[in-house]
Order: sequence, then structure tokens, then C-alpha cells
Amino acid sequence: MTAPRFQVLQLGPYPPPHGGVQTNLVAIRDYLRARNIPCRVINLTRFRQPDHDGVFFPKGAVQTLKLILSLPRDVIHLHIGGDLTPRLALLGLFCTLLPGSRTVLTFHSGGYPASKAGQTTHRGTFRAFVFRRFDRLIAVNAALAGLFVERFGASPERVRQIEPHALPGEVPQVGFPDEIEEFFASHQPVMISMGWLEPEYDFALQIRALGPVRETFPRAGLLLLGEGRLGPDLRAQAAETSYAADVLMPGDVPHELALAAIARSGIFLRTTLYDGDSISVREALHYGTPVIASDNGMRPPGVRLIPKEDLPALVEAIREVAAAGRPATAIGDANEENIRQVCDLYGEIAGCVASG
Repeated sequence: MTAPRFQVLQLGPYPPPHGGVQTNLVAIRDYLRARNIPCRVINLTRFRQPDHDGVFFPKGAVQTLKLILSLPRDVIHLHIGGDLTPRLALLGLFCTLLPGSRTVLTFHSGGYPASKAGQTTHRGTFRAFVFRRFDRLIAVNAALAGLFVERFGASPERVRQIEPHALPGEVPQVGFPDEIEEFFASHQPVMISMGWLEPEYDFALQIRALGPVRETFPRAGLLLLGEGRLGPDLRAQAAETSYAADVLMPGDVPHELALAAIARSGIFLRTTLYDGDSISVREALHYGTPVIASDNGMRPPGVRLIPKEDLPALVEAIREVAAAGRPATAIGDANEENIRQVCDLYGEIAGCVASG
């Protein structure tokens, strides 16, 4: 195959820590590079490491803008997850003003249309003006696609609905660190949860639920993967309980290890105050791990739904799922169709074909 004559620059969060947006960004990068399409990344989070292998970690807005100007780019793809802040909107405007570049925006916050910010946005707002300037807008669900057209005033021809989930194939064959291996060996069932330790993810509820769950299942344990601002507070909360040794928080781990841990666990928990269509939920279902999640109106089939911030409902759901036992695992096939669609979109706006 002749390599397409364009280069891609992605802007967004690069792992670690790992999350749904990071997973999507890395999957796109890997797909492009496997096809000899140059793809560089500028990390937009506070988590930094040395620049390496075409991934850059600027220390502020000025460095970020200088990098965008200096790096080769025919297509700029901006990934936004969580809140649509004025700073990110200004960055988006800057990208759309650059001559010689096509621009793509993926807004990963699937729950945004139901949020206060989403409901108060209209075509006269600055954020809507910025969104309309992008050559293509990728919506991760139908609600966002409708929001872009009906409230932001975007042209329907510029909006694409593409789910961000690239599901893996077989369980990664990795060795667990000793503390995680010992935790699995000494606890049954192991309930696992992962993500940024931030306020919108209600990890404190899970720690509180473990106490009453252990009254029924004395060997139950809770494995929390990830890091974030609430890490110290959550560790302190766990340490004050009588079951502190049954809560393990090893911090952020490589994504392959996280997938292997999900596949090995008895229950996957996703308790959130604000959430979109979580890729980790789909990964758990993909590996046959039962999922209990807060009802946000967009969970995939097969998830046991509970109301937000409802401790009794969470405890009851865990007890019932644990009592039923884990079903036989039927691992689905790897699926990169959504990533192919994104890369074909690059080719579409750059005037050539990226798939193959």
C-alpha cells in the first residue's frame, strides 16, 4: 500500500494515567503508525514525562502553542474529555486558524448534553462558534451528534458519530506485581474499579460498600486502579476502616495489566456522579466480567444498573452478582472498526485515503 501523503497531530491526554480518552488516542496513533502514516501527539494534561517517540509533554500554554506551530501537521485532531473549559475552547480556535491544516475534534463527554453546561449552550455561545469552525466533529453518541447540530449549529455534513471503543482481543499475557498477585490469591470475589481518582468517579462509595459486603462474603476485596487528586483522601478513608487490608490501591498501571486484572476479577464497578459511555465498562463486558454501574442513561446491554450515590443499592447489587457467580467467559473478537473510521475521516478531509 502506498502511504497516504499527510501527517497527523493529535492533542489530548496521553497515558499514564490511563482512561477512555487516552485509550482512544493511543489506539489511533498505533493504527496510523502501523500503516506508515506519521502521527505525533501533544499531551494536554498536568501529567508529564520526557518527550519520546513523537510524543511531547509541554509545560504550559505557550510551549503547547509553539509545538503546534513547529510540528508537521496536515490534520490536527483535538481530543476533549470532561469539561469543555474556556482554555480548551481557545486552543480549539487557535487550531482552526492555522493555514494549511484540517481540523478534527472529538468530544468524549457523552453525558454533556444532559449537563447544565450542555443544556445552556446555544449557537450564539463562544464554544458553539469554535465547534462550528472544525472541519469535522466526532460525536461519541447520538445525543452529542444531535447537540452539535441542533444547539451548536454545526453543519450535519461535518458531524460523524463514531464510538471511541477499540476492543482488545485475547487477555494480555502479563505478570502481575507481587502485591496484586497476592491480593487476587487472598480475596474472593475481587471487585475492581479503575479510572482517574477524581470527584466525578465515586470511589468513596465503593470503599464504604466493602464493609457490609464482607459481612456476606468475608474474603471480598476491592482493587482500585488509577491515580488522581483524591488518591490521598481515598487511601486515608480506606485506612480508617476495619478492612483496610482488603482495599488495594496500587496507583496507575500499564493498560495491558489493567485489562488482565479486569478479566481476572469477579465484578467490575463503575460508580460515577458524571460519566459518559465508559470504555472500561465495555472492556469488562468484552472479557465476561459482570459489571455494576451507576445509571447514566447510556450503559450498554448487560450492565447491572444502580442509582447514583446509593449505597444500599450498590451493596445489594454486589451481593446478588457475587452470589450468582461469574459466568463462563466468552471473549469477543478484537474490533478496530471505529479507529478505521476515524483514520478514513482524516483521509477524507486531507484529500486521500487512509485505510487499508
